[in-house]
Amino acid sequence: MRILTKTFHLILLVFLYSLPDSSLGTNSIERRGIDTPGIYKVDTDKKIAHRIINNEFNAIYEQNLRTSFAGQEFFDPNKTLLVADLSPNFVLLNTPKLPFFFVADARVQLRLFDYHGDPVKSPSYMPGGTLYFRINSDYYNPHFFSLSFTHHSNGVEGPTLNPNGTINTDSGKFTTNFYTLTYHTGNRSDKNNLIITRYDALGLELNGPLVGLGYVPALSGKYGWVRINGDWLYSIARLYPDAVNPNRKTYLNWQRIEFQFTYVADQVYDYNSLDLKKRLNVSLNYYYQFPFMQNVSLMIGGGYRGQDPYNIFFQDSYPYLTIGIASGLSFNMKARGQ
Repeated sequence: MRILTKTFHLILLVFLYSLPDSSLGTNSIERRGIDTPGIYKVDTDKKIAHRIINNEFNAIYEQNLRTSFAGQEFFDPNKTLLVADLSPNFVLLNTPKLPFFFVADARVQLRLFDYHGDPVKSPSYMPGGTLYFRINSDYYNPHFFSLSFTHHSNGVEGPTLNPNGTINTDSGKFTTNFYTLTYHTGNRSDKNNLIITRYDALGLELNGPLVGLGYVPALSGKYGWVRINGDWLYSIARLYPDAVNPNRKTYLNWQRIEFQFTYVADQVYDYNSLDLKKRLNVSLNYYYQFPFMQNVSLMIGGGYRGQDPYNIFFQDSYPYLTIGIASGLSFNMKARGQ
């Protein structure tokens, strides 16, 4: 009974703590045994200011979330009919009361190959989670970190290597897990009819054997365990007439340009550190969003893959062009209206 009573008290305390501040009311001070409100009083203005900052940073984190894509790629050595990079984001922690933001990601990469039967061959399953936390308070010039854990496998159990030592791209197993620590900076500029934001990111990715996580040993010396990742994101929101109230105007996403790169930094085969054809992945994408499109954008882009990110096909190196549609919370800018 004592255990049950203590448990009930604990639950009650957690419940009271989770209530909005306004729900406690001024009388709650006396109910909690404090008869001197002046001593108990918290600097309300300071608390609200902190929550405004946290709320603005949470919107920034959303803008930096990975987007989903579906369309077609050209010049891949394995011809495709359709490609998709599906990255649904499940925001589990998003409150102005805390300077943290956590999102779970159930990412899956798919390629519909132009083979007999049009198979979707060994998709890349990449679930994970990311924690964001700020290190300054200026949301017009934000600085923050993100720490991610990601699993990457293709759901296949065949031998990774063929008898002759080559990679088994037909039925070979691919598995790795990795942590990524990324430093982000940004800048926001408000103009008459535009809100312009820029975010820069540089991160270090450490895979499997370097951090004590699971991996396929046969990938050692062939797949990059250490990667340097970079991202540059430039977005423009435009002032449009409100769809409901014609006397009001609202900022909505309009255009976006994103540049990304990955450099494989550890020893892979006998490639030297300047062998960029095998070590460097780069991409440049342009997004255009009409005002009637909710969280969806048209996208065209291209780049070069020194090490293909599609699981067991990682040895492929090639330039590519892509076109399609993109979607995600990242396009759901919570900008103020006028």
